[in-house]
Amino acid sequence: MPPDNTLAQSLIARLTSLARCEFIAHEGLRVCWRGFGVGTPLVLLHGGHGSWLHWVRNIEALAAHHTVWVPDLPGYGDSDEPLPGGGLPSLVAPTIATLNQLVGADTPIDLVGFSFGGLVAAHLAAQRPQVRRLVLLGPGGHQSRRRPRGELRSWKAAAQSADPAALDDVMRHNLSMHMLHAAAEEIDPLAVQIHTDACLRTRFRSKDISQGGGLLAALMQRSGPSLLVWGEHDVTADPEVIASTLAASLPDGHAHVLKGAGHWVQFERADEVNALLLGWFSRPVHCQ
Repeated sequence: MPPDNTLAQSLIARLTSLARCEFIAHEGLRVCWRGFGVGTPLVLLHGGHGSWLHWVRNIEALAAHHTVWVPDLPGYGDSDEPLPGGGLPSLVAPTIATLNQLVGADTPIDLVGFSFGGLVAAHLAAQRPQVRRLVLLGPGGHQSRRRPRGELRSWKAAAQSADPAALDDVMRHNLSMHMLHAAAEEIDPLAVQIHTDACLRTRFRSKDISQGGGLLAALMQRSGPSLLVWGEHDVTADPEVIASTLAASLPDGHAHVLKGAGHWVQFERADEVNALLLGWFSRPVHCQ
């Protein structure tokens, strides 16, 4: 029997209706940005096999205090695909260029990146001086030990089968193995809907980049405060080791590990993450 995603779809539709959608072009490539709220600019970057909806449980809480801008990164969702073979720079450059068109190149912003988007955020902050406060949630690019929970299953094969129940089963399994600490049968249909839609619309291959290095080198290029956050059970790293090690290597680095959470911390522990972010962004700080 096909899964009932009616409530998940209605929640996504409601949030979509609240967005100010802007398609900004750079060298012929359009990036889709969605804006919410009023206040100082806060930019949220999603992870690999993701979309702006990686922030579905965070946008409204943050938009009560900030103008929140959330893109579909190039090669994801509603944004155009970067030229092949360009690697990470082909994604970072249009993200910075379209962001600057959106808010102004000299406008200070706060910035949060999740997973692969954390690595993107670190490079963005290294190249755009007007980033005041940076938060990375389970970022890629640290090149340290990972802790796989189990093998992922092929969602592409399930999608080609045209069997919604089979696709739902694979997505629940993969979310439990990689993204969330919850067991597959306990996973919220909203998470399944978001992950399924994002996977089907992802055209940029981030895995090799995210599992490579470069995170620390990018972070070392800025002097502003950086907060590094991992879920206790994040399979992409050993948080008890990497969080403190990275934070201690930075001029103004801080680390936090969320107990009981997996990789997608801002979904699984939304209230805690929202409070953590709002507290961090209330800190007085000067731009570089």
